[in-house]
Amino acid sequence: MKENVFDVLMYLFENYMDEGTEFQPDQEALTHELTRAGFRRGEIRKAFNWLDGLSALRDNSAGQPRQKTASAIRHYTPHEQEKMDEECRGYLQFMETSGVIDPATRELVIDRLMALEADEIALDQLKWIMLLVLFNQPGQEYAYHMLEDMVFDEMQGHLH
Repeated sequence: MKENVFDVLMYLFENYMDEGTEFQPDQEALTHELTRAGFRRGEIRKAFNWLDGLSALRDNSAGQPRQKTASAIRHYTPHEQEKMDEECRGYLQFMETSGVIDPATRELVIDRLMALEADEIALDQLKWIMLLVLFNQPGQEYAYHMLEDMVFDEMQGHLH
């Protein structure tokens, strides 16, 4: 049985990403579908809360100018360092210096990673959370497609 909030988020993303950000499903019907798929109601509720948090962050950052370049070095708290290993932090830095994400998006990604109830975040999970964040951010379509191509190209490489 699937019982991880991250798994619920990935199920929703993989099955409904074609619907776009306008997708506003009936939460009860979606809960019913997710329970039929094997997810527990508690994990479903936590996933919905996680998505609500992402929406709130998006709404709060709407209208704020986006920085194009980083003007400071990001220092991680001890708790963030426990949850995101050096590989994850390095990947975030790489994505930012490559121009795929900006500092504001980096902070959204970190916030959503910290909101997961996982002790540690794997690099693959980080990439999917970045996709979820970019997918839900207006004006980030180019960055989303760049990251999507990178993630799916890596997945294809692992399959061969």
